Amino acid sequence: MFSRNSTDRMGAKKPTVDTPIISEKTPLTNEVNEMAEPPSQMTFTTPTEFVELPSKGKFYSEKHPLYGKNDLEIRYLTAKDEDILTSRTLLKKGIAVDRMLSNIIVNKGINIDDLLIGDKNALVIASRISGYGSNYETNVTCPICGATNKHAFDLREQKVNNGENCEELGVEKTENNTFIIQVPKTEAKVEVRLLTGHDEKSLMKTIKNKKKHNLPETPMTDQFSTYIVSVNGNSEGSYIQSFIQNMPALDSRHLRETYGKVIPNVDLNQEFSCLECGYEQEMEVPFTSDFFWPR
Repeated sequence: MFSRNSTDRMGAKKPTVDTPIISEKTPLTNEVNEMAEPPSQMTFTTPTEFVELPSKGKFYSEKHPLYGKNDLEIRYLTAKDEDILTSRTLLKKGIAVDRMLSNIIVNKGINIDDLLIGDKNALVIASRISGYGSNYETNVTCPICGATNKHAFDLREQKVNNGENCEELGVEKTENNTFIIQVPKTEAKVEVRLLTGHDEKSLMKTIKNKKKHNLPETPMTDQFSTYIVSVNGNSEGSYIQSFIQNMPALDSRHLRETYGKVIPNVDLNQEFSCLECGYEQEMEVPFTSDFFWPR
Protein backbone atom coordinates (compact mmCIF):
# COMPACT_ATOMS: atom_id res chain seq x y z
CA MET A 1 0.00 0.00 0.00
CA PHE A 2 1.28 3.44 -0.89
CA SER A 3 1.85 6.04 1.87
CA ARG A 4 0.91 9.68 1.60
CA ASN A 5 4.42 10.62 0.47
CA SER A 6 4.67 7.93 -2.15
CA THR A 7 4.47 10.52 -4.93
CA ASP A 8 7.76 12.05 -3.78
CA ARG A 9 9.52 8.72 -3.76
CA MET A 10 8.02 7.69 -7.12
CA GLY A 11 9.31 10.93 -8.71
CA ALA A 12 5.86 12.11 -9.68
CA LYS A 13 5.43 15.80 -10.42
CA LYS A 14 3.82 17.86 -7.75
CA PRO A 15 0.86 19.93 -8.88
CA THR A 16 1.79 23.47 -9.85
CA VAL A 17 0.11 26.59 -8.53
CA ASP A 18 -2.07 26.78 -11.63
CA THR A 19 -3.41 23.25 -11.12
CA PRO A 20 -6.71 23.32 -9.20
CA ILE A 21 -6.87 20.98 -6.27
CA ILE A 22 -10.23 19.76 -5.03
CA SER A 23 -10.01 19.15 -1.33
CA GLU A 24 -12.59 18.61 1.36
CA LYS A 25 -12.56 22.37 1.97
CA THR A 26 -12.84 23.35 -1.68
CA PRO A 27 -16.46 23.90 -2.75
CA LEU A 28 -17.53 22.03 -5.92
CA THR A 29 -18.54 24.12 -8.90
CA ASN A 30 -21.94 23.71 -10.60
CA GLU A 31 -20.23 21.97 -13.49
CA VAL A 32 -18.68 19.35 -11.26
CA ASN A 33 -21.97 18.91 -9.40
CA GLU A 34 -23.84 18.28 -12.63
CA MET A 35 -21.29 15.73 -13.75
CA ALA A 36 -21.47 13.97 -10.40
CA GLU A 37 -25.29 13.47 -10.55
CA PRO A 38 -26.34 10.01 -11.77
CA PRO A 39 -28.41 9.94 -14.96
CA SER A 40 -32.17 9.76 -14.40
CA GLN A 41 -33.80 6.43 -15.21
CA MET A 42 -36.62 6.34 -17.75
CA THR A 43 -39.86 4.70 -16.62
CA PHE A 44 -42.80 3.49 -18.71
CA THR A 45 -46.46 3.63 -17.77
CA THR A 46 -48.99 1.36 -19.46
CA PRO A 47 -52.03 3.28 -20.80
CA THR A 48 -55.44 2.53 -19.31
CA GLU A 49 -59.02 2.85 -20.50
CA PHE A 50 -62.50 2.79 -19.00
CA VAL A 51 -64.77 0.01 -20.23
CA GLU A 52 -68.53 0.53 -20.14
CA LEU A 53 -70.24 -2.13 -18.04
CA PRO A 54 -73.42 -3.54 -19.61
CA SER A 55 -74.96 -3.89 -16.14
CA LYS A 56 -74.18 -0.24 -15.25
CA GLY A 57 -73.59 -1.58 -11.76
CA LYS A 58 -77.33 -1.97 -11.18
CA PHE A 59 -77.34 -5.74 -10.68
CA TYR A 60 -74.69 -5.95 -7.97
CA SER A 61 -75.31 -5.91 -4.24
CA GLU A 62 -74.68 -2.68 -2.36
CA LYS A 63 -71.54 -4.18 -0.82
CA HIS A 64 -69.97 -4.95 -4.20
CA PRO A 65 -67.26 -2.48 -5.39
CA LEU A 66 -69.02 -2.16 -8.75
CA TYR A 67 -72.43 -1.29 -7.31
CA GLY A 68 -73.76 1.73 -9.20
CA LYS A 69 -70.62 1.97 -11.37
CA ASN A 70 -71.03 2.62 -15.10
CA ASP A 71 -67.52 1.58 -16.09
CA LEU A 72 -64.34 -0.14 -14.97
CA GLU A 73 -60.73 0.91 -15.55
CA ILE A 74 -58.34 -1.59 -17.12
CA ARG A 75 -54.88 -1.21 -18.56
CA TYR A 76 -53.78 -2.21 -22.03
CA LEU A 77 -52.34 -5.67 -22.65
CA THR A 78 -48.59 -5.96 -22.27
CA ALA A 79 -45.94 -8.56 -23.11
CA LYS A 80 -46.27 -9.80 -19.53
CA ASP A 81 -49.97 -10.45 -20.10
CA GLU A 82 -49.11 -12.36 -23.27
CA ASP A 83 -46.96 -14.63 -21.12
CA ILE A 84 -50.09 -15.40 -19.12
CA LEU A 85 -52.20 -16.03 -22.21
CA THR A 86 -49.62 -18.43 -23.66
CA SER A 87 -48.85 -20.30 -20.44
CA ARG A 88 -49.42 -24.00 -21.10
CA THR A 89 -50.18 -24.64 -17.45
CA LEU A 90 -52.87 -21.93 -17.28
CA LEU A 91 -54.31 -22.91 -20.66
CA LYS A 92 -54.57 -26.54 -19.57
CA LYS A 93 -56.44 -25.47 -16.44
CA GLY A 94 -58.67 -23.17 -18.51
CA ILE A 95 -57.85 -20.10 -16.41
CA ALA A 96 -55.48 -18.16 -18.69
CA VAL A 97 -58.04 -15.52 -19.72
CA ASP A 98 -59.32 -15.09 -16.15
CA ARG A 99 -55.77 -14.66 -14.85
CA MET A 100 -55.09 -12.07 -17.54
CA LEU A 101 -58.26 -10.13 -16.69
CA SER A 102 -57.37 -10.12 -13.00
CA ASN A 103 -53.97 -8.76 -13.95
CA ILE A 104 -55.22 -5.81 -16.03
CA ILE A 105 -58.04 -4.60 -13.76
CA VAL A 106 -56.72 -1.49 -12.02
CA ASN A 107 -58.86 -1.92 -8.89
CA LYS A 108 -57.32 -5.00 -7.25
CA GLY A 109 -60.22 -5.18 -4.80
CA ILE A 110 -62.41 -6.67 -7.55
CA ASN A 111 -62.62 -10.46 -7.80
CA ILE A 112 -62.97 -11.59 -11.41
CA ASP A 113 -65.27 -14.45 -10.32
CA ASP A 114 -67.72 -11.97 -8.79
CA LEU A 115 -68.26 -10.18 -12.12
CA LEU A 116 -71.49 -10.71 -14.02
CA ILE A 117 -70.90 -12.65 -17.24
CA GLY A 118 -71.99 -9.72 -19.42
CA ASP A 119 -69.55 -7.33 -17.71
CA LYS A 120 -66.78 -9.90 -17.97
CA ASN A 121 -67.45 -10.29 -21.70
CA ALA A 122 -67.12 -6.53 -22.14
CA LEU A 123 -63.69 -6.63 -20.49
CA VAL A 124 -62.57 -9.56 -22.64
CA ILE A 125 -63.51 -7.75 -25.85
CA ALA A 126 -61.94 -4.46 -24.75
CA SER A 127 -58.68 -6.13 -23.75
CA ARG A 128 -58.50 -7.97 -27.07
CA ILE A 129 -58.97 -4.70 -28.97
CA SER A 130 -56.26 -2.93 -26.95
CA GLY A 131 -53.87 -5.84 -27.46
CA TYR A 132 -54.38 -6.89 -31.06
CA GLY A 133 -56.82 -4.45 -32.64
CA SER A 134 -60.49 -4.66 -33.51
CA ASN A 135 -60.06 -6.78 -36.66
CA TYR A 136 -60.75 -10.42 -35.79
CA GLU A 137 -60.24 -13.08 -38.47
CA THR A 138 -61.31 -16.65 -37.84
CA ASN A 139 -62.67 -19.69 -39.65
CA VAL A 140 -66.46 -19.94 -39.89
CA THR A 141 -68.34 -23.03 -41.08
CA CYS A 142 -71.32 -22.34 -43.32
CA PRO A 143 -74.48 -23.95 -41.83
CA ILE A 144 -75.84 -24.67 -45.33
CA CYS A 145 -73.00 -26.08 -47.44
CA GLY A 146 -70.52 -26.88 -44.68
CA ALA A 147 -67.70 -24.93 -46.33
CA THR A 148 -65.06 -23.32 -44.13
CA ASN A 149 -64.71 -19.60 -44.73
CA LYS A 150 -62.09 -17.18 -43.47
CA HIS A 151 -64.19 -14.30 -42.17
CA ALA A 152 -63.18 -10.96 -40.65
CA PHE A 153 -65.25 -9.42 -37.85
CA ASP A 154 -64.96 -5.90 -36.48
CA LEU A 155 -65.09 -6.06 -32.70
CA ARG A 156 -65.96 -2.37 -32.49
CA GLU A 157 -69.29 -3.07 -34.17
CA GLN A 158 -71.04 -4.05 -30.99
CA LYS A 159 -74.24 -3.18 -29.20
CA VAL A 160 -74.50 -3.01 -25.44
CA ASN A 161 -77.64 -4.41 -23.83
CA ASN A 162 -78.19 -2.88 -20.39
CA GLY A 163 -81.09 -5.16 -19.41
CA GLU A 164 -83.60 -2.35 -19.81
CA ASN A 165 -85.73 -3.88 -22.58
CA CYS A 166 -87.95 -5.95 -20.30
CA GLU A 167 -91.26 -4.36 -21.28
CA GLU A 168 -90.86 -4.90 -25.01
CA LEU A 169 -89.97 -8.55 -24.37
CA GLY A 170 -92.86 -9.08 -21.96
CA VAL A 171 -90.47 -9.78 -19.08
CA GLU A 172 -90.94 -8.68 -15.48
CA LYS A 173 -87.93 -7.43 -13.51
CA THR A 174 -88.12 -8.08 -9.76
CA GLU A 175 -86.74 -6.16 -6.78
CA ASN A 176 -84.13 -8.92 -6.36
CA ASN A 177 -82.65 -8.15 -9.80
CA THR A 178 -84.11 -11.31 -11.28
CA PHE A 179 -86.36 -11.66 -14.33
CA ILE A 180 -89.66 -13.51 -14.72
CA ILE A 181 -90.18 -14.99 -18.19
CA GLN A 182 -93.48 -16.62 -19.11
CA VAL A 183 -92.98 -19.51 -21.52
CA PRO A 184 -95.62 -20.02 -24.26
CA LYS A 185 -96.55 -23.73 -24.15
CA THR A 186 -97.01 -24.47 -20.44
CA GLU A 187 -97.49 -20.76 -19.64
CA ALA A 188 -95.26 -21.27 -16.61
CA LYS A 189 -93.65 -18.18 -15.07
CA VAL A 190 -89.94 -18.91 -14.83
CA GLU A 191 -87.77 -16.69 -12.61
CA VAL A 192 -84.14 -16.45 -13.71
CA ARG A 193 -81.04 -14.74 -12.34
CA LEU A 194 -77.82 -13.37 -13.83
CA LEU A 195 -74.77 -15.61 -13.91
CA THR A 196 -71.34 -14.70 -12.53
CA GLY A 197 -67.82 -15.98 -13.00
CA HIS A 198 -68.40 -18.40 -10.11
CA ASP A 199 -71.34 -19.93 -12.00
CA GLU A 200 -69.27 -20.18 -15.15
CA LYS A 201 -66.57 -22.14 -13.34
CA SER A 202 -69.17 -24.35 -11.67
CA LEU A 203 -70.66 -25.25 -15.05
CA MET A 204 -67.23 -26.05 -16.47
CA LYS A 205 -66.53 -28.27 -13.48
CA THR A 206 -69.80 -30.12 -14.00
CA ILE A 207 -68.96 -30.71 -17.67
CA LYS A 208 -65.48 -32.04 -16.79
CA ASN A 209 -66.84 -34.37 -14.11
CA LYS A 210 -69.41 -35.87 -16.47
CA LYS A 211 -66.76 -36.36 -19.12
CA LYS A 212 -64.41 -37.94 -16.58
CA HIS A 213 -67.06 -40.46 -15.50
CA ASN A 214 -68.33 -41.10 -19.06
CA LEU A 215 -71.72 -39.61 -18.27
CA PRO A 216 -73.94 -38.14 -21.01
CA GLU A 217 -73.44 -34.42 -21.65
CA THR A 218 -76.40 -32.22 -20.68
CA PRO A 219 -75.19 -28.63 -21.22
CA MET A 220 -78.63 -27.15 -21.81
CA THR A 221 -80.35 -28.55 -18.73
CA ASP A 222 -77.23 -27.89 -16.62
CA GLN A 223 -77.42 -24.23 -17.56
CA PHE A 224 -81.14 -24.08 -16.80
CA SER A 225 -80.41 -25.58 -13.36
CA THR A 226 -77.87 -22.83 -12.73
CA TYR A 227 -79.95 -19.75 -13.51
CA ILE A 228 -83.57 -20.77 -12.84
CA VAL A 229 -84.56 -19.46 -9.40
CA SER A 230 -88.22 -20.52 -9.26
CA VAL A 231 -91.10 -21.80 -11.37
CA ASN A 232 -94.56 -20.35 -10.72
CA GLY A 233 -93.22 -18.98 -7.44
CA ASN A 234 -91.97 -22.38 -6.24
CA SER A 235 -88.23 -22.36 -5.48
CA GLU A 236 -87.88 -25.98 -4.30
CA GLY A 237 -85.01 -27.73 -6.08
CA SER A 238 -86.96 -30.91 -6.85
CA TYR A 239 -89.84 -28.91 -8.35
CA ILE A 240 -87.48 -26.88 -10.55
CA GLN A 241 -85.67 -30.02 -11.74
CA SER A 242 -88.96 -31.70 -12.59
CA PHE A 243 -89.94 -28.69 -14.69
CA ILE A 244 -86.56 -28.60 -16.46
CA GLN A 245 -86.61 -32.30 -17.33
CA ASN A 246 -90.17 -32.14 -18.69
CA MET A 247 -90.11 -28.68 -20.28
CA PRO A 248 -91.44 -28.74 -23.87
CA ALA A 249 -88.86 -27.84 -26.52
CA LEU A 250 -90.91 -24.77 -27.49
CA ASP A 251 -90.69 -23.44 -23.93
CA SER A 252 -87.01 -24.32 -23.72
CA ARG A 253 -86.19 -22.38 -26.87
CA HIS A 254 -88.25 -19.37 -25.82
CA LEU A 255 -86.60 -19.31 -22.39
CA ARG A 256 -83.07 -19.47 -23.86
CA GLU A 257 -83.70 -16.80 -26.48
CA THR A 258 -85.48 -14.40 -24.13
CA TYR A 259 -82.87 -14.88 -21.42
CA GLY A 260 -80.14 -14.04 -23.93
CA LYS A 261 -81.95 -10.86 -24.97
CA VAL A 262 -82.82 -9.55 -21.52
CA ILE A 263 -79.59 -9.99 -19.54
CA PRO A 264 -77.00 -7.16 -19.60
CA ASN A 265 -74.38 -8.19 -22.12
CA VAL A 266 -72.44 -7.22 -25.23
CA ASP A 267 -74.23 -8.03 -28.49
CA LEU A 268 -71.69 -9.10 -31.13
CA ASN A 269 -74.04 -10.31 -33.85
CA GLN A 270 -72.68 -9.47 -37.31
CA GLU A 271 -73.41 -10.35 -40.92
CA PHE A 272 -71.82 -13.48 -42.40
CA SER A 273 -71.72 -14.34 -46.11
CA CYS A 274 -70.52 -17.73 -47.38
CA LEU A 275 -68.01 -17.45 -50.21
CA GLU A 276 -69.00 -20.87 -51.59
CA CYS A 277 -72.81 -20.89 -51.73
CA GLY A 278 -73.60 -17.22 -51.10
CA TYR A 279 -75.70 -17.93 -48.00
CA GLU A 280 -76.08 -14.87 -45.75
CA GLN A 281 -77.18 -14.61 -42.15
CA GLU A 282 -76.58 -12.61 -38.99
CA MET A 283 -74.50 -14.65 -36.58
CA GLU A 284 -72.86 -14.24 -33.20
CA VAL A 285 -69.13 -13.66 -33.41
CA PRO A 286 -67.50 -16.97 -32.43
CA PHE A 287 -64.83 -16.88 -29.72
CA THR A 288 -62.35 -19.36 -31.18
CA SER A 289 -58.66 -19.95 -30.42
CA ASP A 290 -57.85 -17.08 -32.82
CA PHE A 291 -59.42 -14.55 -30.48
CA PHE A 292 -56.47 -14.03 -28.12
CA TRP A 293 -53.97 -15.97 -30.20
CA PRO A 294 -54.19 -14.41 -33.71
CA ARG A 295 -51.95 -15.97 -36.33
